[in-house]
Amino acid sequence: MTRTLLLAAALLAAPAPLTLAWAQHATPYAGLQQRDIRALSPQQVEDLLAGRGMMLALPAELNGWPGPMHVLELATSLRLTPEQRRETEALMATHRAEARRLGAELVEEERGLDAAFRERRITPEELTIRTNRIGALQAALRAEHLRTHLRQTALLSGEQVTRYAELRGYTGGATAPAHRHRH
Repeated sequence: MTRTLLLAAALLAAPAPLTLAWAQHATPYAGLQQRDIRALSPQQVEDLLAGRGMMLALPAELNGWPGPMHVLELATSLRLTPEQRRETEALMATHRAEARRLGAELVEEERGLDAAFRERRITPEELTIRTNRIGALQAALRAEHLRTHLRQTALLSGEQVTRYAELRGYTGGATAPAHRHRH
């Protein structure tokens, strides 16, 4: 009991450091309330609207399934044929358009959720509807990025997939996926 009393007295005698520590840990989101959409940084909004990858395809990329953007960047080193380059460029254009479309929808859904909370008009039912829509859009966007890696890999030879991994610095890890070349 004496130990407990001594500990309590010590804590009460030193409130300033405890208050400072509490303030540092109690406000990790300070400043974020100034964002246009509280749950998304300006960079995230920009990335979503531009159709950027945002690391959504890492399971594919890091397990030997190349993506079209980096394949085009490495086109010379990969020795892409003119047909492979055309097909990769078309894949990238189609993918970017779909990723931008989904990203814009996701941004608008997040904006709506944020507004419903900010305006204090959110209901449990609306919360469920909005978060389900956001979750479905997040899943669709990620699937779009991953599916594009599947399509890109089908356009390359096994040697090109292996070379891609070497050029990207991934060698020594996962092996290239089974090749299904369609040329």
